[in-house]
Amino acid sequence: MTDRPPRRGLAVALDGPGSSGKSSVGAAAAAELGYRFCDTGLLYRAVTWLAEHRGVEVDDPVALSALVSEVELAPDERGRLARVLVDGIDHTDEVRSPAVDSAVSAVAAVPELRDALLARQRDLAADGAIIMAGRDIGTVVLPDAELKIFLDASVEERARRRTQERRLDPASPAAQEILVALRRRDELDRNRPVAPLRPASDARIISTDGNEFADTVAAVVGAIRDADARR
Repeated sequence: MTDRPPRRGLAVALDGPGSSGKSSVGAAAAAELGYRFCDTGLLYRAVTWLAEHRGVEVDDPVALSALVSEVELAPDERGRLARVLVDGIDHTDEVRSPAVDSAVSAVAAVPELRDALLARQRDLAADGAIIMAGRDIGTVVLPDAELKIFLDASVEERARRRTQERRLDPASPAAQEILVALRRRDELDRNRPVAPLRPASDARIISTDGNEFADTVAAVVGAIRDADARR
């Protein structure tokens, strides 16, 4: 049996509610540090989209779990595991649609699906030098991660960011629906019986309300460098 080579960086768990900045901040921090970045929410989004595409119902856990083997995360032009491939075809845009936004929490709450994705996520983190973002990374996926960070922000701030990203009028019905959808998803994520959204007991909580993007990235990079220096 051959031992794994020494790891060149930490396995970092980065959790937080929807639109708290996990993906953008995590990716920017990873680029600065030379780490890999994985947004595990993409896996759940991909299965959600594929289930709708194939007509698989959320109350069929066996069929849902079987879809996991068809989903692949691929690196984008910056090396982030941010592209979703199914049968070799890129479906990244489809998995980020509003329809998937509305359905993903119910799919992600299926215990059998979460179990099916667990081994894949842990394998990605096994060699270290990765920031893995999600909602239960520090509590379930990587409970022994060397550093756990929880990015938090008010639902109003998160809705404002998503509205801005989609270039919507803040007073429009579409913008109001984003706020309603985020509140609904927060409620589902925090109260689901399996892996509810919550900070790990040993997580470092970083509030991003009112922060400039660069300030939040700097806080995450600083936390990782500090943790790495203490190893």
